[in-house]
Amino acid sequence: MFTGLILEMGEILSLKKRSGGAILSLKSCKVASTAKQGDSISVNGACLTIVSKNNNILSFDLSEETLRITNLGSLKTGDIVNLEPSLSPDSKIGGHFVTGHVDTVGKIRSMVNIGDMLKVEIEAPANIMDFLVEKGSVAVDGISLTVVDILKNGFTVVIIPHTAKLTTIGFKYPGDTVNIEVDILGKYVARFLNRDKNKDSRFMETLMEEG
Repeated sequence: MFTGLILEMGEILSLKKRSGGAILSLKSCKVASTAKQGDSISVNGACLTIVSKNNNILSFDLSEETLRITNLGSLKTGDIVNLEPSLSPDSKIGGHFVTGHVDTVGKIRSMVNIGDMLKVEIEAPANIMDFLVEKGSVAVDGISLTVVDILKNGFTVVIIPHTAKLTTIGFKYPGDTVNIEVDILGKYVARFLNRDKNKDSRFMETLMEEG
């Protein structure tokens, strides 16, 4: 579990494709200083497990599913990624609860400066739009952000200068892809409402059958 508060940006050293997935290696300072083999790290919002550590170099196995659902498969040497270690008992709780299970990949449509802020419009597939609400939380490349506007097939977020400087979002351009994870609370609410809706439907069907 994570909070969406990025600790640092890491640098990609290599992404080696292989049968069944890939091996991702990156350079880190803060995260690597306390991380060990077997730890879970959020890399651009995807929960990955450290399979090896050599000083400040961390390596991860990527499954075919991870490559399919996230944008990690398109990373190149020299690219920067957001890094966050998993929550520990003494961690400060900020942002919102992020599982590290990316739901989909979105595409940046536009980035507009509004004073010191940066308004970003992100195109998203229809299957996640029901889980987004204005003023609700969403993780974009692992960053905990607040949804500002809900659009027909996307949404907007506003980036403060601090976030733009210390995360990858400040180095993105229109057309770039981002990993999206909707708020897990929204998923639970939607499932609960859908379950009750199905119960009501079955109840009405029973009444009609009984006459």
